[in-house]
Amino acid sequence: MKGPGTLAETQTEQSPLVRTRLPFSVVAKPTGAACNLDCSYCFFLSKELLYDAKRQLMEESSLDTYIKEWAAAQPNGEVTLLWQGGEPTMRGLDFFRKAVELGEKYARPGQKIVHAIQTNGTLINEEWAQFLAENDFLVGVSMDGPEALHDAYRVNKAGRGTHAMVKRGWDILQAANVRCNVLCTVHHANEKHAAEVYTYFRDELGAQYMQFIPIVERVPAADLAAAEAGWRTDRGEKLLYQQTGDAVTSRSVDPQAYGAFLSEIFDIWRQTDVGKIYVQDFDAALSALFGTHPVCVHAPECGNNFAMEFNGDVYACDHWVEPDYLLGNIAEKPFADLANTPTMREFSKKKSVQLTQQCQKCPVLRFCNGGCPKDRFVLSHDGEPGQNYLCAGYYNFYQHIRPDLIAMARLIRAGQAPAMIMDEGIRNRLRPQARR
Repeated sequence: MKGPGTLAETQTEQSPLVRTRLPFSVVAKPTGAACNLDCSYCFFLSKELLYDAKRQLMEESSLDTYIKEWAAAQPNGEVTLLWQGGEPTMRGLDFFRKAVELGEKYARPGQKIVHAIQTNGTLINEEWAQFLAENDFLVGVSMDGPEALHDAYRVNKAGRGTHAMVKRGWDILQAANVRCNVLCTVHHANEKHAAEVYTYFRDELGAQYMQFIPIVERVPAADLAAAEAGWRTDRGEKLLYQQTGDAVTSRSVDPQAYGAFLSEIFDIWRQTDVGKIYVQDFDAALSALFGTHPVCVHAPECGNNFAMEFNGDVYACDHWVEPDYLLGNIAEKPFADLANTPTMREFSKKKSVQLTQQCQKCPVLRFCNGGCPKDRFVLSHDGEPGQNYLCAGYYNFYQHIRPDLIAMARLIRAGQAPAMIMDEGIRNRLRPQARR
């Protein structure tokens, strides 16, 4: 997307860009919403409706502009290019070879461009694995547990389960020593199988890094039937997923069950796996005690995670890729200008400014910070709108793990390993309720 006077034309290759350095990340979508699977709960598949283009693939010119601008906008040190979809591997290996080449071209002295990719794993073969290993990609693989739980919703275009295909891809990545983590969504089908899911990832896959993401399919009541049918109307037309409505699909996780799911896994992890297995939810909660917030969902402020579509359009957030939150196009405005648009300034208020009174008085606010604004569509105890749908689960989870987190924080402040929490004597001595 180029035109007279755009950044792509006014900068020369000999003159490095000088841009305001930004504490932002970008989720780039080289295939837009295109995917080879048809997961029942996938909110992003419908985003193809935003563009009147059959072939929603990032062109090389857009790739060049993105990497040039992103490198220029970032400080020295490690700079991450995050590739997501849809299914980004559908863009092909040559595209990512070019991305690596451009990263090396546009990195300033003192910068190191690194790559991370989120994939369903089904298209991974030995050639892909060799490339990812040689270029030290961090690879997130989407899997929802053992076969029966995974295949409940993660299906292909023919409606058949995909677990065997994903497992094959995972095994190929492991054989090539690719750095991998597991991204598991928590939904109605697996919400009561926490121990089974966790131990499968740990023992069968050998995964050391895990994320557990709640599925909350928010929808206006009038569109609930279409949402249940895979976001398709009775005429077979796709329905654009947007953050509206106060109903949820039957696939959505139950709030209490979500809290219990995380708590059950935490208990196993605390007893046997601290320092060996890394669960994003637990790391983020412990980090909160030290005033840092590595995960945007539970950070005090919102609005530092752009999403960029295949054509260079930049949106306020990956969960808000919809017309009202389009900031502009990277071929026309640098990231600093996009971050300072009225739309982005207003979006950034969603997190802290719009907290309910219930949240502001909550004893676990420091851990959850009200959760993601996309899930704030129920009433608080006082009838105030804007309470998080997952609130009850968050509350129970953080209350459950808080004493152990405090004990672990005390170990860290004393210069000792947090894994010592697995010793029951040390644990009982350091947990708050043991103090007199």
